[in-house]
Amino acid sequence: MTITNDDELNGLKEVGRIVANTMHRMAKAIEPGMTTRELDDIGRTLLDLEGAVSAPQAIYDFPGATCISVNEEIAHGIPGDRIIQVGDLVNIDVSASKNGFFADNGATFNVGKVKPSLERLCKDGKRAMEIGIRQVGSNRPLAGIGKAIGRFASDRGYTLIRNLASHGVGLSLHEYPTEIATWPTRGDKRRINKGLVLTVEPFLSSGGIWATEREDQWTLYSEPAAPVVQYEHTIVATDRGPITVTLPG
Repeated sequence: MTITNDDELNGLKEVGRIVANTMHRMAKAIEPGMTTRELDDIGRTLLDLEGAVSAPQAIYDFPGATCISVNEEIAHGIPGDRIIQVGDLVNIDVSASKNGFFADNGATFNVGKVKPSLERLCKDGKRAMEIGIRQVGSNRPLAGIGKAIGRFASDRGYTLIRNLASHGVGLSLHEYPTEIATWPTRGDKRRINKGLVLTVEPFLSSGGIWATEREDQWTLYSEPAAPVVQYEHTIVATDRGPITVTLPG
């Protein structure tokens, strides 16, 4: 989507606020001993109260209102009977639509005390996303996002999952430009047009390179096996730089 007027921007900001509030309220509600299905039920209720519709459920018939991935599950985790425990890393990914506009927001949260290496990975995962967001602006190179994130990751000894990319969003959950790499690439000459709506969502890891699917045909795992975190915002490109629309409020 390309934003062309204030009404469109305000519509996008409204659904962005909804998904951000939902994600953060779900995170605050996490308690050891609860199941991921119980956590998803909270998210579903919050979306319903705002008149928003779960995007993965509506578009892809995903078996949950939100994606909840725990530890070795790095993306698209199906809410179910898995019990959340102290020391877990829980990724919550909330995407929804309202009045025809879509926004996508995700983050990884630690449950109680975690290993120092995981705590550091979470902090650096958020920093990697922020570094990528700073590359967004009118007429800037799309590949600059992955170049900057890749430099940050390499300097700190991390890897990036290279088959889970950022994407365009706004009038649907996934739209042009598709496959926006959050790792260094060559040959991508695309530029960011004014008003473009896109996600920035690096998957930072301490060794993982690929996301692989197993038996349930949804949940993704790191290959090779390694801790992975993901942080994601929906962004609008402007002449003055990025506008983040997935902010709680």
